[in-house]
Amino acid sequence: MAVVSIVNRSQLEDTLRVDAEYYQQAYLDTEYKIVGTGVCVPWGRIGGQFIAGPFGSEFIVENYVADGSYRYVRGQDVKEFFLIDTDNVYIPESDYIRLSKYALAEGDILISVVGTLGNAAVVDKTVPPAIFSCKSTFFRSNTVNPFYLIAYLNCRFGRTLLQRKVRGAVQTGLNINDLRSLPIFIAESPLQDHIGNLVLRAKEQFDRSKTVSSQAENLLLEELGLKDFKPKYELFYSANLSKAFGVHRVDAEYFQPSYRNLISKLIETAEVKPLKYFLLDIKRGIEVGGEQYQEEGKPFIRVSNLSIHGLIERDQKYIDETLYARLAGEYEPKVGELLLTKDATPGVAYVVKESVEGIIAGGILRLSVDETRINKEYLALCINSLIGKLQIERDGGGSVIRHWRPEQIKKLAIPLLPSHTQKKIELLVRHSHEARKKAEQLLKEAKSKVENLIEGKA
Repeated sequence: MAVVSIVNRSQLEDTLRVDAEYYQQAYLDTEYKIVGTGVCVPWGRIGGQFIAGPFGSEFIVENYVADGSYRYVRGQDVKEFFLIDTDNVYIPESDYIRLSKYALAEGDILISVVGTLGNAAVVDKTVPPAIFSCKSTFFRSNTVNPFYLIAYLNCRFGRTLLQRKVRGAVQTGLNINDLRSLPIFIAESPLQDHIGNLVLRAKEQFDRSKTVSSQAENLLLEELGLKDFKPKYELFYSANLSKAFGVHRVDAEYFQPSYRNLISKLIETAEVKPLKYFLLDIKRGIEVGGEQYQEEGKPFIRVSNLSIHGLIERDQKYIDETLYARLAGEYEPKVGELLLTKDATPGVAYVVKESVEGIIAGGILRLSVDETRINKEYLALCINSLIGKLQIERDGGGSVIRHWRPEQIKKLAIPLLPSHTQKKIELLVRHSHEARKKAEQLLKEAKSKVENLIEGKA
């Protein structure tokens, strides 16, 4: 059935947009509601400065340095509310000084304008010194609380309007004029401060979660004598032909001495068992096919939706209730199961802590763990740590699209530390999870308060 939206000609002239998508009724309704509050102004008129990132030619990736004091924030680092910092890259001091025009400060707002469009993150005090790339545009102002503004941009209304501003067909993007014309709901200063404080408290909880998670991994590595272990990749080495035949591998990467050194270290400090020794059952997810995807319904949980901290709504796909009901008995994860990715990004492990309504994809395994033999949270950390990563790297053999085969997964070497040490690690992991959940609740509350103000429910 055709859907029709009718707009005045003057609206077309104001926006310089004639594409029908821009005038979808959902977008018109959202803008009408915000403008109707009477306290809405275009982003470009609230006082502040927009700066687009440097041209790609001004800094090339070959100039990255392994470790440094000056971070380079890429488009992929800009996520909802905050920058991610799990895979930071750094630049030389000379490049930072040369590009200081693009240096970030606490309170700056970054918008992704190329690639994944419309993500909005605020720079907190832990980020600088850093510069940002051409994949983002930043906004700096002293007239609006930036931590309130980021809550608005990530609430239902802000995200809808950012998505509306996307232009282009094959190669889409957002430009500064698109952002300047975005309607911004300006709450009263005390409310801005209250909502901004919720966002700041959330960041504190995320930082606490990260700190406690690092404590858990450090305890694991220290107990295994791996705290200072650095994989050393040799250019020249040899392996017995019998070993190659034994593992059915002849690629040089598999026989890197660094992998062998890791296993030797583990054997020195702990009893080592294959993963299959700890498993009661192992089940694979299912592929429903892209034609089953919907805008709403029950989540179809793919590899990209699983992190070491739990499920995330990254490009979330959905299936209808009927298909979900048919598949739930066999493919819905249960509390206490260990989810493990085997494709694309293999080796992401997470113990399910809350009930989940959704179906897992074929790239994820559900593992039932024998708790009389090992602590589940301890096992997940072993897989997520250097211990698992190096072994998975060896099994992958440098493939472009990586698939971790079930027979390889079952052979993963797992070190057994004393049960009291495993319990300490479990408690740290759970404290980390609790802090993260608290942070997510605070962000949800911040967005909800903005939405309620706009809808007149406050």
